[in-house]
Amino acid sequence: MVAASLLGACSLLPTSGPSRRQIESQATANIRVVDVDGAVAKHLSERHTVGLFSDMFRSTSPKTAVVGPGDVLDVSVWEAPPTVLFSYGSGQAASLGNGGSALGYSGGSTSNVTTLPQQMVDADGNIYVPFAGTVQASGKSLREIEADITALLHRQAHKPQVLVRRAVNNAAYVTVVGEVQTSMRMPLTPRGEHLLDALAAAGGTRQPVDKITLQLTRDTAVHSLPLDTVIRDPRQNIQLQPGDVVTALYQPLSFTALGATGKNGEINFEAKGISLAQALARAGALLDTRANAEGVFIFRFESQDGSGSGDTAGAAPATRLPVIYRVNLKDPRAFLVAQNFPVENQDVLYVANAPAADLQKFVNLLLTTVYPIQGAVTLTK
Repeated sequence: MVAASLLGACSLLPTSGPSRRQIESQATANIRVVDVDGAVAKHLSERHTVGLFSDMFRSTSPKTAVVGPGDVLDVSVWEAPPTVLFSYGSGQAASLGNGGSALGYSGGSTSNVTTLPQQMVDADGNIYVPFAGTVQASGKSLREIEADITALLHRQAHKPQVLVRRAVNNAAYVTVVGEVQTSMRMPLTPRGEHLLDALAAAGGTRQPVDKITLQLTRDTAVHSLPLDTVIRDPRQNIQLQPGDVVTALYQPLSFTALGATGKNGEINFEAKGISLAQALARAGALLDTRANAEGVFIFRFESQDGSGSGDTAGAAPATRLPVIYRVNLKDPRAFLVAQNFPVENQDVLYVANAPAADLQKFVNLLLTTVYPIQGAVTLTK
């Protein structure tokens, strides 16, 4: 009778949240309470693992040397004397230095060079060269275009030599946007620029490296990876291809710590993620005077497809299912499991009070109430 009265009185005391028993009693078809063991932690960790860029994107040489629509080309034509097609009046003499022989001619006279106005490769991939006509440029290298123009001029000009230069690169580029200093389109060169080259060309990120996730879009494939992972693993600094879109995303990930922990509040963590063991440490660990080590809970909304809460933050409530993960830290093996259990964005970490803590709180309340009354009665006698 006395014990029942004490328990009833304890339930009326102020508290920071539900007890372990109250949480466990809420297990229904709509709210699952899952005991975390090695198998559960392994499953969640594998599901939480993101695909690496080196696995998701094939390593192929970029076609940066190939001309495309929109590129601006310079075309210069040399004709050895005696000039037949390109006269001296329309061009200029070209010599290879002091007293040197001219390009394409070694008879002591200078050759004639004609530089055509710059031309943009049209939507059909063509440019126009006088006396040669329409020349297909798109999909070809500069050397191939030179050979085509030379062949077309061979029977009209005297020993023609052609030089084609790409003045403006409008076809082979990548787009860099998001949390960077300057959004830009970066031209690609035959050197082969990589992911971090594009980030450096854009002036770097505006937020700390550990808060940034890089998203790479190539054709219809879209994949993301923490910037910290790209920096630490050179294999993820993949070579870019024309048309790639690099987006720097600022992701202020956080979880909320409540209950019998050393620090209650919202706690930020890095884009690469943290484990439950790390989360408990950042929350100040369990309070030795209050915490129920058997009552460590992680409240999370899981998507119906099992992808976790991090990928469905904007999803409608109907598509997200509430799950409560329960960890018993009185079992020494739980500390090993906690190192593999991934904490996700918007998780709530709650540590219940121990039953003895509520009893102690009730006893303290009695002492602070009964002793003053007893003292007052003693003084009146």
